[in-house]
Amino acid sequence: MKFLIITGVSGAGKSLVVKYLEDLGFFCIDNLPPVLIPKIAEICMQSRGKLNKIALVIDIRGGELFNALFPELNALKESGLSYEILFLEASDKVLIKRFKESRRIHPLAPEGRLMKGINQERELLKEIKRIATYVVDTSNLTPRQLKEEICNIFVEGKKFDGMIINIISFGFKYGIPIDCDLVFDVRFIPNPYYIDSMKKLTGKNDTVREYVLGFNETKGFLSKLYDMLEFLIPGYIKEGKSQLVVGIGCTGGRHRSVAISEALFAYLSGKGHRVVIEHRDIDKDGKGGK
Repeated sequence: MKFLIITGVSGAGKSLVVKYLEDLGFFCIDNLPPVLIPKIAEICMQSRGKLNKIALVIDIRGGELFNALFPELNALKESGLSYEILFLEASDKVLIKRFKESRRIHPLAPEGRLMKGINQERELLKEIKRIATYVVDTSNLTPRQLKEEICNIFVEGKKFDGMIINIISFGFKYGIPIDCDLVFDVRFIPNPYYIDSMKKLTGKNDTVREYVLGFNETKGFLSKLYDMLEFLIPGYIKEGKSQLVVGIGCTGGRHRSVAISEALFAYLSGKGHRVVIEHRDIDKDGKGGK
């Protein structure tokens, strides 16, 4: 039996995950009081295999009822029923943006400041996050990417190392993404923008990609970048980092940064890392940004 507890900060995407898990054949219950966990487990065990994939969403919406979560999990463990915990996380900036866009009220800040509720919730959830089987940071994941991540974990059984690597190509003239952990400036590479046949293309085009990646400067840079990331990634994972955001920037975010980000994405994916890619500025300059 697959018995999954879904929890995490409000606004991190639990509702989306429930939809994806239902599509994968899970029987899902949202906002379940923890005291009912043993009863649900009993029903599942008596179903003779009819209910073999269960997902229960338990979070701070239950108010004081949430405090019973740890005793009930201990009771499950003592009964011999194994379970996993999926914790969904997101940055403060992203959570605030999502709440404002949805116009929803934070459960812990019905009349107060949103940030106060977020901080209070993080404090209440820090222990369950510490023992979680999976911690997925949804800050830079599109709904499609989040669905892929859920499928990777619960269908394909791919190795979960606790960290997602986000590669973001961008243009310096539009500003550096503020959530980057590492930023690399590739403006030292010759610019396809100044070649008429490539000016209106992007780094996803074969001609542009071959041009950008064909220089010795690019080959040397990528070799050193690969080595450095392979050195850093295990350390980040060991320290419990759930997300690494790598920014690759050129002038306009359309040619060089895109081609190099695609090369980095292919390399890290080929090494078995969990990687997502975003080209933030690829379409911003209608004239074919540099």
